[in-house]
Amino acid sequence: MEYTKTDVLLKVKDVNLFYGTKQILRDINFEIKDIVRPGMKQGQVVSLIGRSGIGKTQLFRILAGLGKPSSGTVTISKDKPVKAGDMGVVFQNYYLFEWRTVYTSLELAAKKNPALKGKEKEAIYKYAEDFNLTEHLKRYPKELSGGQRQRASIIQQMLNGTDFLLLDEPFSGLDILVLDRVVELLLDVSLSDELKTLIIVSHDIGTSVAISDTVYVLGHEEGKPGATIKKEIDLCARDLAWKKNIRTEKAFIDTLQEIKAEL
Repeated sequence: MEYTKTDVLLKVKDVNLFYGTKQILRDINFEIKDIVRPGMKQGQVVSLIGRSGIGKTQLFRILAGLGKPSSGTVTISKDKPVKAGDMGVVFQNYYLFEWRTVYTSLELAAKKNPALKGKEKEAIYKYAEDFNLTEHLKRYPKELSGGQRQRASIIQQMLNGTDFLLLDEPFSGLDILVLDRVVELLLDVSLSDELKTLIIVSHDIGTSVAISDTVYVLGHEEGKPGATIKKEIDLCARDLAWKKNIRTEKAFIDTLQEIKAEL
């Protein structure tokens, strides 16, 4: 498929993280560029894959501007240092205001988005319908299942209107039917705007590769402290991006084996 990669949307440069004398992350470097495809809006979907306990959560917080590295920088929008609030963040525990109904939580998010001024209710109900949550809007988070909380949390961050949506283990705890729907909706989100960029932090290799255009593998290198980016896999160049039913292709299966070998 024809495409080009143009402006740098996010840049991670020389990020290191120590807890005391223990190094958690080492020399993390990568860029996310705007992917342009003729005749269509094409956002970016990038996955950071690594084993549990490798440092993904710490990197997640640094990317979101919620934690600071010991050294190095994360910049967006032409070298602007990232800060809390620059990214929509969907945590693994699906944070929602427990004392508010789902609707009022979503309304608060929508009111922060100037693009939705006067159209907040319409946007909330559209997303709720898409995510099969319309009948749950008047409920409180404690009355929802884990999958329902997750979908509400994703909607909440989408309504904020930020270009970046950072998701921590978005595929965990979902049954296969809900998983397929969430994947489909995340892809729809990525196509909603040219600059919309989803960053998925996960240990679910298969789903992450199936949805992404680029994968970064986080792991340890023998004899060196801390986790680093061991491999970048450009799925566009491999003709594995933007395809449905990709899981049966030999190149997809080979890519999964390649990633597993790095973990």
